[in-house]
Amino acid sequence: MELSPREHGPISIRLVRSRDARGLQQELLSNREWLRPWEATSPDGPTSFDMRLGVRRLLQQYRDGAGVPLVMEYEGEIAGQLNVWGIARGSLSSATIGYWVSRRFAGRDITPTSVALATDLSFGELGLHRMEICIRPENRASLRVVEKLGFRYEGLRRRFIHIDGDWRDHYAFALVREEVPEGVLRRWVNGAAPQDAAAIPPSDRLPA
Repeated sequence: MELSPREHGPISIRLVRSRDARGLQQELLSNREWLRPWEATSPDGPTSFDMRLGVRRLLQQYRDGAGVPLVMEYEGEIAGQLNVWGIARGSLSSATIGYWVSRRFAGRDITPTSVALATDLSFGELGLHRMEICIRPENRASLRVVEKLGFRYEGLRRRFIHIDGDWRDHYAFALVREEVPEGVLRRWVNGAAPQDAAAIPPSDRLPA
């Protein structure tokens, strides 16, 4: 299925292309210190950093229906990447969103806008029912994304994903399609996203 690009103002998302590999690799290399605390790693040791191979694998997952790899752009320039991954069909009908944004584009609402666009695409064109985002307790910038968009807090996942060399705890947030009949982006732009949906109860709070 060919997905149409989505945009809001200067911010847009579109399916990654093979020719994006060079630009994405340049952004990743120039943002190593910025991104390292949040990047997934392998417990088996270092893996190859070859964006051309990475893009090929992502596009194969897309052809297999397992994921949708997207590029985030600001005024037509690559600003980061967003993946809808782990797509499950049938009775589950769900997926997870992961993303990174270049430091030079931080503070322009690129990530929340892109997450809203991708969630609306997933509920609409992809026909999914549930979207999840898992975030490290220390990642205040990402926690602000789910707070802005009104993703609902669902719980603490202990030692959930291997990141920056160790298994890290994550907070889980989600939305189901019935919660946002008007769309995630429109609800946020209209100021209708619930302000406390992403609130973390004291029993689950970890030192940031």
